[in-house]
Amino acid sequence: MEENKDLQEVEEQKGDSPEVPAYEEDLRYDSKAQWFKGGLLGIFIGLAIIVPGVSGSAVAIIFKLYEKLLYAIGNILKRFKVCFLFLLPVLLGAVIGFLLGFFAIQQLLDLLPFATVALFAGMMLGAYPAVTDQIKEEKHTPFRIVLGLLGIAIPIAISAVSIAINEGSAPLEDLSWYHYIIFVLLGFVVAITQLLPGLSATALLMAVGYFTPLMESVHLSYWKSNPMVLLVYLCLVIGFLIGLVSVSKLLSYLISKFRGAVFHLVVGLSLGSFISMFYNPEIMATYAGFEAPKMWIDIGVGIGLFIIGVGIAYFFVCYERKHQPIKKE
Repeated sequence: MEENKDLQEVEEQKGDSPEVPAYEEDLRYDSKAQWFKGGLLGIFIGLAIIVPGVSGSAVAIIFKLYEKLLYAIGNILKRFKVCFLFLLPVLLGAVIGFLLGFFAIQQLLDLLPFATVALFAGMMLGAYPAVTDQIKEEKHTPFRIVLGLLGIAIPIAISAVSIAINEGSAPLEDLSWYHYIIFVLLGFVVAITQLLPGLSATALLMAVGYFTPLMESVHLSYWKSNPMVLLVYLCLVIGFLIGLVSVSKLLSYLISKFRGAVFHLVVGLSLGSFISMFYNPEIMATYAGFEAPKMWIDIGVGIGLFIIGVGIAYFFVCYERKHQPIKKE
């Protein structure tokens, strides 16, 4: 009953849906610094596809761009120009982040896997106060607390399932027709992981055995020997785009109506994501292969990078708090 009252209060405060011009004004970048901030967000979104546990959505919350990002993606077909101009630096940054992750970060993961993950985990932990800021003045009802605990459990459960059922890589050759339908659905679910903080596209693809095969397939010689893999890419992209637009609209609606409940879930997802960075198939394989003296070098460097990551991310949080305080309606 208390939660129903709370939801009713939220609806009364919100009233009717916001006018379109207000959103249009919000989607405009005020300065070059804001434009580059969108690009930096895109870099983290691109990295999130490659590095286990990295959440582009959590970074969007830190930069106070999460709700704008959802609105812009969800309304790209209805108001193309305004939404596209907002998304342009994010898209450019995402391409840079993906390429950086694919070539540079993957090399670092091979060289010092624990240390590399520790750096990003530190950044996630340092950024966590920006996520909890979203519920600081919200009511912490039993229902919302349960949502928060559920959010913590989901990324950890996904990692546990990934570890339990990871029996090797799934093939991308000699596929049947229904596999392509599965790839469309998989692309749809990957889109969800990019929109909900705490969910990892990497962990999802590992769970179904397609992360390594997809990464290794991005090579000209592979395309020549198995050209049908291009159809796999197309199916993934189609599902991803459908998921981005539809789920963004749904999340925008849920936040406008049930903001407190949604962000309690998000807070839990973000914390669960931090934990899962040290508990997923790839990092477990790293633990199993630890051998001295490389192990101690990796751990020692990792501790240092973890502290640096916390410091860098928390600096950004403090900067955003000072220059762009959270607005209460």
